[in-house]
Amino acid sequence: MRVKGGIVTKRKHKKVLAKTKGMRDMRSRSVKRAKEAILKSGSNAYIDRRRKKRDFRALWNIRISAAAKNFGLSYSKFIAGLKAEKIDLDRKILAEIASKNPAVFEKIAAKVTK
Repeated sequence: MRVKGGIVTKRKHKKVLAKTKGMRDMRSRSVKRAKEAILKSGSNAYIDRRRKKRDFRALWNIRISAAAKNFGLSYSKFIAGLKAEKIDLDRKILAEIASKNPAVFEKIAAKVTK
């Protein structure tokens, strides 16, 4: 006797379509297109989790550069000065200090310019 898997298939399809709920056109209606959309979106999510780290580091560098220019320093000379003075602050913290505590950043820049 043949066993039909209609209930199981229906359940799987519902899961797939639930994941593509907000998408447009056939991506949210057709199971085949929805599966493709899930694969593509998952792939993009994976890539962008890595890209986010790059983007934030670039943003921090821009903020540090802008703050250093106020004290007559280029970004590269500022970073080189930090290393020479053995000031171990990462770029995230430096960018935060530059935007929220300019007085503290001025003290750091003063040490670097010696």
